[in-house]
Amino acid sequence: MHLKILGSAAGGGFPQWNCNFHLSRAARTGAAGLRTRTQSSLAACANGNDWIIFNASPDIREQIAATTCLQPAASGPLRSTPISAVVLTNADVDHIAGLLSLREKERFVIYATDRVLAVLEQNSIFNVLDRTLVERRKLSLDAKSIILDWQGRPTGISIEAFPVPGKIALFLEDEAKADEGFGTQEGDTVGLRITSDNSDASAFYIPGCARVDRDLKARLDGAQCLMFDGTVFTDDEMLAAGVGAKTGQRMGHMHIAGADGSIAALADVPIGRRIYVHINNTNPILDERSPEAQIVREHGWEIGYDGMEVRL
Repeated sequence: MHLKILGSAAGGGFPQWNCNFHLSRAARTGAAGLRTRTQSSLAACANGNDWIIFNASPDIREQIAATTCLQPAASGPLRSTPISAVVLTNADVDHIAGLLSLREKERFVIYATDRVLAVLEQNSIFNVLDRTLVERRKLSLDAKSIILDWQGRPTGISIEAFPVPGKIALFLEDEAKADEGFGTQEGDTVGLRITSDNSDASAFYIPGCARVDRDLKARLDGAQCLMFDGTVFTDDEMLAAGVGAKTGQRMGHMHIAGADGSIAALADVPIGRRIYVHINNTNPILDERSPEAQIVREHGWEIGYDGMEVRL
């Protein structure tokens, strides 16, 4: 199974278009140790032909342009794509807006939970994806889903979607339910266990997660690869940077550092490769020379970047 990180940044990318925080300023100048990053997305292939995209970021056109294996084959039809399916982990704008760029009468399949499919159904702009060409299929929770192409043929990839602690998409928040997670329900945020027909190896893709609980630790036990929410290094990072008024928890994201961070929470779980993705533009690990990046590496974690590949 071939996995390729298409986008490793949180919403807005890095540098974010309007961000003047010192990390974004340095990235714009091409400073050493700072890679530019597009918004969160992953691609997977198990048979050399069918590629599955996990989350359709607003940067998907740029990501396809930078990834030869996602482009039409030189010998292919005048209109074609190796992308067979798009799987959504939630309804955040930075995970669904890219669907609008895939509207050019091409056949592929969208997989998502009932909660996320309802968001697409209720927003008529997504009707630009011709329903006679782009089928929407339900992802059941805690069950194996064989990912099929539009003709019903196996792509070689299977996934298991499972609920993780998170938050309803920002544009769907109900302020009247602030004390109840702003209306968050099961299925709003899921993690994915990705497997292939030709290997026993598994990879977990969890770009959004508010905390690590006992159930999640049990699922991850023995995983060959984990790509996990690395949005913020500390919970109050955006406040300390002066660029926002929300904590990581308020945004539905777990922080990395400290006794209650993801490094500590997963320290005793046997996992092969550990990779942080969905990294916010304020996170100091974006600077590969920073003390925070060194801390992450010392604890056995890698810092994801666009184009990073994993083969299992």
